[in-house]
Amino acid sequence: MTTIIDDYITTLTPKARGRIKGVAKLRIEGQGSVMLTEDGAAPGDEAADVVLSASDEVFRNILSGAQNPVMAYMSGKLKVEGNVQRALKVSSILTDA
Repeated sequence: MTTIIDDYITTLTPKARGRIKGVAKLRIEGQGSVMLTEDGAAPGDEAADVVLSASDEVFRNILSGAQNPVMAYMSGKLKVEGNVQRALKVSSILTDA
């Protein structure tokens, strides 16, 4: 597991815990994947209800508030596989302080 994935797990566990229904996966290009569940964040690449894919830079900008996730999706920087409504819920969790 990379340090980058470790950073995501540390950052996302408190944001996701108790707030995710089902399973979401963040696929960080060239780094790996982070699974989000109601228990928090963990490394993995299992099946998920929704998959969000982007570069590390795009995800970090979304997490910091510098990038709007909807605009990232509309501009092709963020890819979504699965239900777009669930992706919006996940993105709202990512942008919460």
